[in-house]
Amino acid sequence: MLTKRQLDLLKYIDNQTKMNGYAPSFDEMREAMKLKSKSGVHRLITALVERGYLQRLENRARALEVVRFPTGTVTAHAPANIPAISTPFDWPAAEAMGDTMVPLMGRIAAGSPIEAISTKESDIAVPPDLVSGIGEHFALKVVGDSMIEVGIFDNDTVIIRRQDTADNGEIIVALIRGEEATLKRLRCRGRSIALEAANPEYETRMYRADEIKVQGRLVGLLRSY
Repeated sequence: MLTKRQLDLLKYIDNQTKMNGYAPSFDEMREAMKLKSKSGVHRLITALVERGYLQRLENRARALEVVRFPTGTVTAHAPANIPAISTPFDWPAAEAMGDTMVPLMGRIAAGSPIEAISTKESDIAVPPDLVSGIGEHFALKVVGDSMIEVGIFDNDTVIIRRQDTADNGEIIVALIRGEEATLKRLRCRGRSIALEAANPEYETRMYRADEIKVQGRLVGLLRSY
């Protein structure tokens, strides 16, 4: 799925292109999105191009073309490296279809780490595609906004495949010093572990490898409206 800002920019580019016959300039996009610099516009455009919503055209000024818009509310597999989170899932439809039930194991911080919670609160309906394959799955309610640039918002529910290892760049549930839990992107830097947010307002935090335990990897997301 797209973040609100990514979707807003996509709509703005489409509207301006239809009205003027060409895409807006970086300065116009920066001003419309109320961003401080063009680098923020560049990040948004790069994300839209990588996700197939926007196309760069060669040998043309303001060479941007809207390819498509997000459609439907059916959840799909997140790619292996999770560059984007799945499209929001319609909870009532899931319940009606009798999909797989997954335990909701409490909250996970997408912000500052919170006290780890491991007691099952309830079971929730999850579309089968999200929990296919080998492994145990569980759900966590997101608290905070540190992962908004990859489409994970406060009060979303993330689906996690339980595992104790992860590849560099994957979004994981990390247990810090056995006491606190957080949802962040894993970055291996020599003998240290970096837990990277997807929000420029949050700093990347560095830890010794023995301070971090991987508890699972993000495989999907549910959102209620």
